[in-house]
Amino acid sequence: MFEAILFDFDGVIADSESVHFEAWREILAPLGVPLNWDFYCSNCIGVSDRKTVDIFCKGMGYEVARLDDLCFSKRALFRTKAVANPPVTEATRQLLPELKQQYKIAVVTSSGRNEVQPVLEITGLWPVLDAFVCMSDVERLKPHPDPYLEAARRLGVTNALVVEDSDPGEASGRAAGFEVLRIPNPELLSHLVRSRLGKP
Repeated sequence: MFEAILFDFDGVIADSESVHFEAWREILAPLGVPLNWDFYCSNCIGVSDRKTVDIFCKGMGYEVARLDDLCFSKRALFRTKAVANPPVTEATRQLLPELKQQYKIAVVTSSGRNEVQPVLEITGLWPVLDAFVCMSDVERLKPHPDPYLEAARRLGVTNALVVEDSDPGEASGRAAGFEVLRIPNPELLSHLVRSRLGKP
């Protein structure tokens, strides 16, 4: 039924939201910006770093260049933490190569390439991908359809299954015209994808 499976990264391929949160907390603590996990989960999952730092620092009067510096520092810290302890399950590391035998595979993320690619490389998943779309590849990020439309264009497909964990990601996939499989956490990724595709 599907020509391709398009995976979000954070919260789907990788159980990385807590790593993002810890990186933000370390970066913003010296500025006196208090971070709350529940607030982060409700407002910052599935959105870009720039939007996240805008939310955290709203009304604090930081210049654009300063906010961009914070994003850069956070991405570097996230990369260090994620590569040191890759938050990708063994089931996921097995799932993508198996799916590659029948479907084209892509990762579509609002995160930066320098955050995501090293994790995919160290877990052996980077060579499995037929396409990779990140924040620098499109003008408008999720919830706009652009990221998933760009992935489909690169793959040369018109019918894909999108796998997402957030409201913005789900909205993006549906706006692009694709079916979306929403998963609650990365631990269930393999089971839920296999179930949807009718695989044992």
